[in-house]
Amino acid sequence: MAKSTDFPEGFAHYPLYFSPEEQTALIDAVKAATQTAPFFQPRMPRTGAPLSVVMSNFGTLGWVTDKEAGYRYEPTHPITGAPWPPLPDLLTKLWREVADWPDLPEACLINWYRAEGGKDGAKMGMHVDSDELAVNAPVVSISLGDPAMFRIGGPKRGGPTQGVKLMSGDVVVLAGAARRCHHAVSKVYYGESALVPKGGRLNLTMRRVNV
Repeated sequence: MAKSTDFPEGFAHYPLYFSPEEQTALIDAVKAATQTAPFFQPRMPRTGAPLSVVMSNFGTLGWVTDKEAGYRYEPTHPITGAPWPPLPDLLTKLWREVADWPDLPEACLINWYRAEGGKDGAKMGMHVDSDELAVNAPVVSISLGDPAMFRIGGPKRGGPTQGVKLMSGDVVVLAGAARRCHHAVSKVYYGESALVPKGGRLNLTMRRVNV
C-alpha cells in the first residue's frame, strides 16, 4: 500500500485498503448501528443552518453539533439519548495498523453524503478537526461507496490545495503537520457505486478525543 509524498507531512493515502468483502462488512456494521443510533441532521452553531450530510457515530463518544451548543463530543445520541454503538473490530484493527498512536479512538463519525444533500449533493467545506483535546492524535478516515474528491491545504484557510480522488475502500490518515491542515470533500461522484444502500458515500472518521 502506497503513501503519497506530495502532500503535507503526516498525510497518508492507502488505496483500496479494504477488500470488497470487508467494505460490505463495514456497510453491514453501519446498518446495524443506525438501528439504535439513527442518522440525524446536524446544524451549524449560531445560525442553525443544516449541514448537507447526515451523521451518526460509533464509539464511547460521538461528534455532534447544533445551534444551541455548537461543536462537541457527547456520550449519547442527541435524539434517542442512547449510548453510541461500539466501534467495529475491523476499524479497531485498522487504527492499530495505520495510526501509530498508543490509545484507541473514542469516536468514529459516520457521515452519509446523499445525492439529495444539496444542488450537487452533499459535500464538506474546508475545515480543521479541532474539537479534540488529543490534538496530536491522528485522524483516520475510511471511504465507502461513491468516489469523492478530497482536498487538503495548509494550516491557514485559503491558499492552494491538493486533491486526491478517494475510491471505496480507501483509507486516509492525517497525522503530524497534516493533522492541522484545512481539508474538504469538494465533490462526490454520485452514482458510480452501488455499495451504499440508497446511494451516495459513507465516510467513517476515527478520532482520539481525550489525552
